[in-house]
Amino acid sequence: MNTIEIRGLEVSACHGVLDFEKVKPQKFIFDAKLTVDFLSALKNDDISATVNYAEVCALIEKITKENKFNLIEKLALECAFSILENFGGVQKVVLTCFKPEAPLPQKFENVSVTVELERVKAYLSIGSSMGDRQANLYRAIKLLGETRGISIEKVSAFIETEPYGGVAKNKFLNGAVSVTTFLPPHALLDEIHRIEKACGRVRKKRWDDRTLDIDIIFYGDKTICDETLIIPHPDYMNRDFVKIPLKSIAPHKLT
Repeated sequence: MNTIEIRGLEVSACHGVLDFEKVKPQKFIFDAKLTVDFLSALKNDDISATVNYAEVCALIEKITKENKFNLIEKLALECAFSILENFGGVQKVVLTCFKPEAPLPQKFENVSVTVELERVKAYLSIGSSMGDRQANLYRAIKLLGETRGISIEKVSAFIETEPYGGVAKNKFLNGAVSVTTFLPPHALLDEIHRIEKACGRVRKKRWDDRTLDIDIIFYGDKTICDETLIIPHPDYMNRDFVKIPLKSIAPHKLT
């Protein structure tokens, strides 16, 4: 991978928590570093085979001028998100938003925030043991695909399995889904919880029957272990209801 860097892009706009910042434009400055594979562009000298940095600048300018956010954190995130949404050739973006005219009483050179987002492939396990199980899974897939920052790549066939964990009484319908996402891992988990709730899941007892269960099995090559999220999923190798559907869409993940 190679990089395209934009430095010092200046845009006049209205962002801030104070009332006057909503009406009086001030200067915002952007640096953006884009990870792009432009080898074919080098070979053929063809702009269509790379990312047009003029279009990236125009997009940042458009977002900055057409919105009024309280926080430059929100502004930077929106710009980074939109770059990945609109330029499929960008694998990763690191974007810094500077606010040199921030209303601070102290003498300072600049205030800035930096957002880093990366396009990765994630693998999810989905299951349901209550209600119309197939409809629950199809709805979950639909809601995943409609979530900003998530694109569905592959969906396995569904299999019926015995309950796992010794609490649930009903048989499960299980499947696997591969997605491309630039949501950070915990943000992806938040969206999964939102979708589970929208599909009627009520969390009462661990391992109990549920309308929908979605687990993140892999998130790129990342390893995560904290109080809310462990990736790769710690128990996936002991679960045939995960391995069988996953193997059908990503056999390389189980070798």
